Amino acid sequence: MPSRDPNCIFCAIAAGEGPAEIIDSDEHTVTMMDINPATRGHALVIPREHSEDLLDISEEDLCRTATAAQRIAKRMEGTLEPDGFNLINSCRAAAWQTVFHFHVHVIPRYEDDPLKLPWIPRGAEMDEIASIAATIRAGGDPA
Repeated sequence: MPSRDPNCIFCAIAAGEGPAEIIDSDEHTVTMMDINPATRGHALVIPREHSEDLLDISEEDLCRTATAAQRIAKRMEGTLEPDGFNLINSCRAAAWQTVFHFHVHVIPRYEDDPLKLPWIPRGAEMDEIASIAATIRAGGDPA
């Protein structure tokens, strides 16, 4: 049985105890419709095992969640006929995470939908980019 946070709505949904419109599930993941959709077909993919965010999830569950996201996107491509997709994960409150159970948004995109980039590309000097890259590389591989 996957670990579960008793206060987590996504854990309840994964256990079949919370309200959700489930569109796909397997032993490790559940995919449901988003209750505040950005576009027609907007879905959320969650691991059954509770993990708070991208930094907490196991590599195995991260891969399983990505595979489920691809599976549902392919199904949507054949049924909803979108023009493209966004996969979005928000890690921590500063990045707009509001439910603290790892999840990936699968957002079908349509040529005429109203969605815009959530940031304005600011550009950067190559020296600044190289300096930041060196800082990240110096951190080594996390344990």
